[in-house]
Amino acid sequence: MIELGDKLISLDIFEKKFVCDLTACKGACCVEGDSGAPLTYDEIDIIEDNIEAIKPYMRQEGLDAIAKTGVFYMDEDNEPVTTLVNEKECAFVYFDENNITKCGIEKAHQEGKLDFKKPISCHLYPIRVAKLRTFVAVNYSQWNICRPACQCGAKLDVPVYRFLKEPIERMWGSDFFKELELVAKELEK
Repeated sequence: MIELGDKLISLDIFEKKFVCDLTACKGACCVEGDSGAPLTYDEIDIIEDNIEAIKPYMRQEGLDAIAKTGVFYMDEDNEPVTTLVNEKECAFVYFDENNITKCGIEKAHQEGKLDFKKPISCHLYPIRVAKLRTFVAVNYSQWNICRPACQCGAKLDVPVYRFLKEPIERMWGSDFFKELELVAKELEK
């Protein structure tokens, strides 16, 4: 682990290689798993306040799920997560013409309907963030469904942190990303 300020950063984000390959995995991370995507309470407010702008990009199954239970539920750890359809895919997904899972929230953003891109937990994936008592743990979540992303990242020689530059800067700022680059250079020595 590397300590940067109040963050404990797994060495995996420097050492592991990763570049999403949606043609291979079809966006399985939005469909598989044991709960919805983690949300902050601010994100819940943003989604609820902008739900009418998001709805045109959702499937009927997702619309039905949020009409029944709302845009989130509390998971087994009592943390808010996105609502699921039939305890499987995120309620906000749709499938494109190639059967690749896409995000309705992100599509609304791309179409200029809202400023919010998508939940930060989705944007940062495969990095997962956990709040500890005095630190924030920044970990790489290795999952079998992401094997194509690991292969693509290895082929292109792109470490996890570099692939996730945009969401890392969104979460912690460009100065933090620059610190990660300095750490990476030191680790290479």
